[in-house]
Amino acid sequence: MKKAGLLESTGRGRIRITQRGLDVLKQNPQRIDARFLRQFPEFVTFQTTTTKDPEQKGPARPENPDTLEEILETTHSDLMLLLADEVLERLKKGSPEFFERVVVDLLVAMGYGGSRKDAGMAIGRSGDEGIDGVINEDKLGLDVVYLQAKRWQNPVGRPVVQAFAGSLDGQKARKGVLITTSQFTDEAKEYAGRIEKRIVLIDGIGIANQMIEYGIGVTEVASYPLKKLDLDYFESA
Repeated sequence: MKKAGLLESTGRGRIRITQRGLDVLKQNPQRIDARFLRQFPEFVTFQTTTTKDPEQKGPARPENPDTLEEILETTHSDLMLLLADEVLERLKKGSPEFFERVVVDLLVAMGYGGSRKDAGMAIGRSGDEGIDGVINEDKLGLDVVYLQAKRWQNPVGRPVVQAFAGSLDGQKARKGVLITTSQFTDEAKEYAGRIEKRIVLIDGIGIANQMIEYGIGVTEVASYPLKKLDLDYFESA
């Protein structure tokens, strides 16, 4: 509802209803869900910008859910979109030191860098609100990955990716991961996709989704097992 302009944050743990929210309450809606919120352009823009990358992993979202399963999938998808946006907002507001800790925790959870201590020692701050480092791709250290993470607001363009690709040679690395809290331009993505070196680009929503997947900065509050009738069991009835 915050993305639809019905609520606004006034401080830590404090939310206030907006004039638009009051107007909605006067309509006495039976239910306020994602379908209802799509009447507001801000909410539509939020959904579009957080799902426009076809490489983003996640369950397919039915456009017009009919079955209970589709309704559950749609609701879960909407909740994950909102959570990813909240995680990204926290990343942007945090300090460079906190951002570094997040990146280290995430990489270790994904299986890179060995122990957290080893990964932390391999990564150092770069001075432009980003971090650079060379981490082990596996626990044995058979290959390394050059890392650059930028806590930026503006989109990252092709020149940054080109410079990053050039730095791989100096670090004796053939693979690299470039992370930003903003977005990558289309030119940056096109360049990274056609060069010989293997460079993975992770934007703000991407790192937020990875944090959710690997349990970094989030906690599970509920689980609802979905069951169906076992037809084999009732065959002899």
